[in-house]
Amino acid sequence: MLITRKAEFSASHVCSDPSLSPEENERLYGRESRPHGHGHNYVLEVTLRGDVDPVHGMVLDLKALKGIIRDRVLNVYDHRFLNVEVPPFDRIVPTAENIARDIWRRLDAPVAAMGSTLHSVRLHESDDLFVDYSGEEGR
Repeated sequence: MLITRKAEFSASHVCSDPSLSPEENERLYGRESRPHGHGHNYVLEVTLRGDVDPVHGMVLDLKALKGIIRDRVLNVYDHRFLNVEVPPFDRIVPTAENIARDIWRRLDAPVAAMGSTLHSVRLHESDDLFVDYSGEEGR
């Protein structure tokens, strides 16, 4: 069974690789590379996989999952300038792909401790762009 919890947060960032020239960053990241940054209203979908408990009829306690997302993601990301306030984005470019991977890393162990399995993280950066991450790299 798969179950998904949705959350939203707002954050700003600059997509710029310091090893590249401003022209190369503009070519690679477009307007997202401009030095003053810009913001997004992100929509996060966290999907878990597990068996339905025959006693309570749920995969897991959804209130507990909401708390984990709040503590591990929203309290860290919401209304932050990612490049400055949220490691590892002081060292890596905060693309939607890298943000989704970081959110996975923040949620994987606590979800496992609840007896469930993190299936995927979907991060909507805008109405027409989202990324799915399933933790498969490096396996």
